[in-house]
Amino acid sequence: MGVKIDDSVITTKVKAALLSDPIIKSFDISVVTRDGEVQLSGFVENQTQIDRANEVAQKAQKVESVKNVLNKMSIKQ
Repeated sequence: MGVKIDDSVITTKVKAALLSDPIIKSFDISVVTRDGEVQLSGFVENQTQIDRANEVAQKAQKVESVKNVLNKMSIKQ
């Protein structure tokens, strides 16, 4: 089993990945990590951005100490 990474480090890495992604381009996504579980919430422009944000967080799950990713994002009305 790998080294456990602090929740705040996971949050920072996921936020950085989201902000650098050209498809998402959103500051309206909140990232909270607790006990290795990442929750994404906030508002985006379309379903493509939701899918992409989830994909970015899932990539973090493969390389970091992420147990699960919860997607609580919504599309702006």
